[in-house]
Order: sequence, then C-alpha cells, then structure tokens
Amino acid sequence: MALRDTASLLAGLLVLFHTWGAWAVVEVNMEDKVEVLQGQTARITCIFTSDDGIGATTMEWHYVINSRQKQRIYHQSSLMTVVDQSTPYTDRISVNVTGASKEIVLTISNVQVGDEVEFVCLITTLTDGIGEGRTKLRVFEAPNPPTIESVRTGISVNERHPSKIGVCEVKNGYPKPNITWYRNLTPLRNIPDELNVLSRVTRESSGLYSVTSELSMKVVKEDEDADFYCEVTFFLPGATSMTETTRINITVHYPATSVNIWIESPKGKIKEGDRIELHCRGNGNPLSSIFSIKRPKEDEGKEKSIMVLDDVTRLDSGVYVCTSMDVDTFEGISSNTTVFVNYLDSAVVTPQGTIEVAQGEELKATCNALSSLPTETVWLKDGEEVSKGNTLIVKNATFDTAGAYVCVVTVPEIEGMESSSTLHAYVKGRPEITEKDSTEIESYEKTVDLSCRARGFPVPEIIWTTSDEKQVHNEASQTKTEDHVVSELTVKVASDMTAVCRATNEYGADTLTFNIKAIKTTTAIQPEKVKKESNGVIIAVIIICILLLAILGSVLYFLYKKGKICGRSGKQDLTKEKSNKDNIVVEMKSDNTEEAILLGVNGEKQPPSDQGGEYLNVQK
Repeated sequence: MALRDTASLLAGLLVLFHTWGAWAVVEVNMEDKVEVLQGQTARITCIFTSDDGIGATTMEWHYVINSRQKQRIYHQSSLMTVVDQSTPYTDRISVNVTGASKEIVLTISNVQVGDEVEFVCLITTLTDGIGEGRTKLRVFEAPNPPTIESVRTGISVNERHPSKIGVCEVKNGYPKPNITWYRNLTPLRNIPDELNVLSRVTRESSGLYSVTSELSMKVVKEDEDADFYCEVTFFLPGATSMTETTRINITVHYPATSVNIWIESPKGKIKEGDRIELHCRGNGNPLSSIFSIKRPKEDEGKEKSIMVLDDVTRLDSGVYVCTSMDVDTFEGISSNTTVFVNYLDSAVVTPQGTIEVAQGEELKATCNALSSLPTETVWLKDGEEVSKGNTLIVKNATFDTAGAYVCVVTVPEIEGMESSSTLHAYVKGRPEITEKDSTEIESYEKTVDLSCRARGFPVPEIIWTTSDEKQVHNEASQTKTEDHVVSELTVKVASDMTAVCRATNEYGADTLTFNIKAIKTTTAIQPEKVKKESNGVIIAVIIICILLLAILGSVLYFLYKKGKICGRSGKQDLTKEKSNKDNIVVEMKSDNTEEAILLGVNGEKQPPSDQGGEYLNVQK
C-alpha cells in the first residue's frame, strides 16, 4: 500500500508541475452508443490523443449510476492494473491497451439488459491533463411470437359502449415492443366513445418487457366479415423488426334488414303432383326473428320458416308471403314469391272410345289436351309411332288398320309430364280367312283336328261342313276377339273326304277347304313302326349269338380238360409251338362230302389235311 500511495503522490506532483502555469485537456474519442444482443459480448473503444507515453498515462473505466454518481470498474497506471472488486462487472470485463494508437478497448461478456448504462473512459496524463469520453451501451432481446385471442360471444351492433374485440400479447422483449391493431389492412387508433386500445406493460424479473393490448370498439354489421390482427414492432441492433399475429373474426349480432323467401325444391318448373318446399330466412344474426309463411287467399300465416306442400295442384299457384318479426324490436319485414304449378289435362280423343269405318274409307280422329305449356302429340299403335300431331288420318282402311290407337300428349319442358287416351278402330268388311296353309292332310288316325281363323267386322260366324256327312257340325268350338274368330273341329276319318270352313257376316263370306286323305293301317305299315320292329329283331339276334358262343366255349374248355381233344395220334403235344394265328379250329364233316372245312374262330378256313376224322381240334 505504501508503494501505491508513493506512486500516486509522484504522479500528482508531476501533474501539478506541468500544469502550474495553465491546465491542458486530453482529447478522448468514443462512439455515442454500442448495440448488442443480450447474452453476447460488447466491445467499447476509447481513443485518446496525448504527447505523453502510456507510462505517463493513467486510464480508468467507470459506469454511470445516476446523474450525480458513477462507479469505477477498472484502473491502470504505469505501476499497476486493477479491476475493481464487488462491481457488476468484476468477473465479466477485460481491457486491451494499444500503446501505438493509444486505443483502449473495454470488453464485457454475457451482456444483460441491466448492463444498459453509460460507460466513461477517463484519461489522465502528466503534461496534457485530464480527458474523458462516454458511450451508451444498448442491449436488445427479440420477444416471443405474439398471440391473439378473440371474444367467444357475439357482439351486438346495438351496444351503447365499445365492446371488447380481442386481446394481443407479446412477452419477453427488450426494449419494450409496440403493438398496433389492424382491421383488415387498416391500423386502428383511439376514437373517443367509438374505439379504444388499452395497452399494459409489464417488466419481468428478468428485466424484459411483456406488453398486453386490448381492443374495444362499437361494431357494425360489416365487421362480421372483417379480419382483425395485431402487428408487433420490436428493435434489434441496427434494425427494426416486425411480426404479425394470426387473423381472427368476431360474431356480430344485428337485426334483419331484409327477408327472403324462395322455392328450395323442386328446381325448375313445377308440375301438378310435385312436392314443393318453401324456405324463408332473414339476413339478421342470430336468426332471432319469428318467421311466418302465408298461403294465397289466407288471412294469417303459420309460424314456420319452412313450408312443405305435397301433391300440389294448379290451385296451389299464387303469391306466398314470408314475414320476419324481430323479437327485440318487434318490427316486422316481409317478402314474397310467386308459385306457379303447371298442368296438363287428360287427353281427349274425338270420336271418343271407338270408331267404325268401312274397308277403303278414311280413318280420321283428333286428340287434344289443355296445358299451361306447349305440348307435343304422337299416335302409337302396338307400341310404335304411326303419326305425329293432333290429327290422325289413315287412308284406304283395311283390316290391318283396325286396332287400338294411343294418343300421347307430352310437355317437352318438363320431364314426365304427359297424358294419353285410347281410340279403338274397327274396319267393317267381308270376312277373310287367314292361315290357309296345310289344307292337304294325310291321316293315319281315325280322327283329325282342324282349325280355322277368320277376321272381319262385325266378327264373323264360322260354319263347318264335311263331304261325307253333308251337314253342319255344331260341335265345333269358337273363340272370338274384337275382330277375330278361331274355330276348331275334330272329324272322323273313314275314307278320303273334304271339310269346309265358312266364315260369314253381313258383308259377305269366305271359305277354306281341307282335303283329307285316309291311309289305312292294314295296307301300309308306318315306316317309323317298321323301323322300330326291325331294330328289336336285330338286337335279339345279337344277344342269342353271344349266348351260343359262350356255351360253345364252355364245351370246348370242358373237353380239353378231360383230354378228349387230341391230334391224329390221339395225344396232345404240350411242347408243340404255338400256332402263328393262335386260333381255335373246329372241324366239321358232312355225310355227303369227303371234304372237311375247318373254321377258325376268326372265320378263316383251314386245310382239311391238318385234321383227322371227325375230331374237334383245339390249337394254341
């Protein structure tokens, strides 16, 4: 300590000696500020100008506590270098001195927001006196991403005071972040009694700032579709940064200013028989109104927002009125829509029901149906189209003209909308017998079934006569339709004969003759029966032959076993080689000839010299 005090005294005497006549000032240059992120390292540079060397210079670093007080943290002279103890910077600072450039650099590690103070560089020389410089250390910390939360309840446009819209919050920033509210792309500012932005700043224990901003405003109907969000501005070394929150929407409650009624189904034109669904709705929010729908010619409507009409008719056409009554103001507004039910009456054919025309004359009929829309008409016969338009004309009518004509009236604009009616046409004329084939008949039986079909109008009567009996057969059956008759007759066939079918009505007659040829079973055998009998005989013969061969084989085998079958020597040579043909040979000798014929099983002849006497020889 004595050495330190002596050095200080000498330095003081030198300063006093050099400044006896007049005081000099050392020129010190420093930056106004140094910016650094929290947690990083700050470097503060002090440059001074003096004729004295470093050995004759005393350097000190201080930080400012307040306007009247500062605290030394470092001291250096020609005799010593000292880091002051018990300061916030004792363990975090270092000083680097460059003698040639007379530059002193103070390094502070792990900078915190509490280090944002003013640092003083104090230079004292023997000849130039005292000089100082100051630098403000600025510390920055980017905040956490901001959050936004909207109110969960609806806001009425009828509120007298501004209503809370939402809250934005940003935490742990330094210096203090700023929050700006936006509606769509427009920044919001305070408007007395209309809009209010209230911000609260909190200094955390870490020294960082958290900011909360609450937006309140009077809402209008258009705010229902508006996007609200916050913009947060914060500072970084040498820059200003910005981030935004997500968008939020609010629910706005407002009374209805208009009401709408419409036909929900069916889409398009309506026809009789359809199911109509009417909907009624106002543009208010929430749908707190009472809706009522009034039908045409009714004094009061029914309280409902949906009306369903089943199986509508043209009488349901008219103006339907929807009324919305607000439950808060009890004010009502109305709207209406017109419902028109298209119709198509039943098709009417003239003449109605039936029409009779004579052969060769003209068949003419008309068809009409009253409709609210344009129609198209076609005529069908047997499912095929025969004419278009309201009038049906068939010239030179024949029996083929007769039948059912269906008039179909449709509305092209509406699918499935149609009506139809039927006209039965009859053509008067002399009968015609149809199906005249197969009139030549050959009969092997005692009876023949005959059929005769005739058409005409009036429906003909059929009478049968035969050549053998020369009489009318009343037992014939008859089946009649509107313009046809079918008669069937069973006749006995004893000899060749003819049968005549005669169809008559008031306009004439037509006949058909059947020529029947009787073929008796005693003079001729039916080919098919003969064929069947021949086949049976052949099968029986084959079976008998097979049985005879089986018996013959058994006899031969028995004789062989008894040794009764042998050669001319009377012995069977068991060592004899087998015959090339391996046949069983039978010798047959007649009393009338000396020539023997040997028959093999396979039908080949054997020379008689190879056999002896009347023996049967079996060779293998």
